[in-house]
Amino acid sequence: MPEVLDWSNAEIGKFYRPPKKPVTIRLDADVIEWLKGFGKGYQTRANLLLRHAMLSAGEQNQKPRRKSRRIS
Repeated sequence: MPEVLDWSNAEIGKFYRPPKKPVTIRLDADVIEWLKGFGKGYQTRANLLLRHAMLSAGEQNQKPRRKSRRIS
């Protein structure tokens, strides 16, 4: 197989998938039922919805800052 020398048509991030971290989350039963109603992959769907909400938050997407305690 020849070495690829021209990367001008490469798509950045096409195969990148962020690492997953197992978590426990409590959701309302009707929310889970709704997600499962679309078929297999309800956890992936929930992740996509949360990612969309995160990205839609814009500048509010930054990590919350701890309130500094004022020393008198």
